[in-house]
Amino acid sequence: MKTLIQFLSWSGLVLSANLVAQEKVTAQQFVDLQEGNKPFAGFRRAHAKGACITGEFVSNGALAPYTKATLFEAGTTAFVGRFSIAGSNPTAPDLKAPVRSLALSFNLSNTEQWRVAMNTPPAMAVTNAHDFYQQIVAIKQGPDAIKAFFKEHPESKDFLNWKASYTPSSSFALEQYNSINAFYLIDNQNNKQAVRWHVMPRDNTPNTLTNSDNALFDELSSRLANGAVSFNWVFTLASNDDDETNPAVIWPSSREQVSAGVLKIKTIDTSEDARCHDINFDPLTLPTGIAATQDPILNARSAAYAESYRRRAKEKLLEALQ
Repeated sequence: MKTLIQFLSWSGLVLSANLVAQEKVTAQQFVDLQEGNKPFAGFRRAHAKGACITGEFVSNGALAPYTKATLFEAGTTAFVGRFSIAGSNPTAPDLKAPVRSLALSFNLSNTEQWRVAMNTPPAMAVTNAHDFYQQIVAIKQGPDAIKAFFKEHPESKDFLNWKASYTPSSSFALEQYNSINAFYLIDNQNNKQAVRWHVMPRDNTPNTLTNSDNALFDELSSRLANGAVSFNWVFTLASNDDDETNPAVIWPSSREQVSAGVLKIKTIDTSEDARCHDINFDPLTLPTGIAATQDPILNARSAAYAESYRRRAKEKLLEALQ
């Protein structure tokens, strides 16, 4: 049951009060549910354990016809990012968490940033933020409640099929990370193309893991000592048959894909003052040429990300003043 809770609370995909006011669930209540009775002060309420990374994206220009985003013009752009595992415990054993995440932050100009939050699951279990909240409530109530919940929510099929078939790899470098939600690419003529993206490992060489609680982060540090870790950044283009507002349905593998270039991760920093720790990886921080869809969960995330950030920032400030 603990593993299932981690699977279904992996990214803090949470609701904002204005989108679900009729259900009387606020972002504050959702973050309360995430952190539980014993929050870890100063840490993220979801994916609390992580390490900062730096690297560069080498764009091949193939996606440029679909979007005005300057990142996808042929060239190289630096980024700061973060690998993390699911859960609210910043000292949790790496290998107990079945979901891993990769977040990226690009500074594209003095006024424009893009923040990308990706996870190993390719789909959500439900289609809206209120149901996600109720899903977590059901999990906390026990096996009978969550069984009844899924019986009432057949849209969970794709997620549950993925969960049943997924085996976590021995390295952050060997996972595929997914946008889960769809976004629009907007070209120079303001045409929109719905997409999801996937960051796919270019290496399949396993390393020997230690038995420590930090096994995955230790493995990544060892791997990076021998050179950069690289991923292909691949975009899947929706067809007219795909509903870009439904995050619970995995699009068919037959959809057209565009490989936009290579992400190269070069350094890792596990220190408490590393560069990524103060970044709120809000997926609605978007550049020109990329826009949010009307996916109810995607459009409900910002308020709760902000609430989580506000709490940990306040806790760090109070600690510094002591």
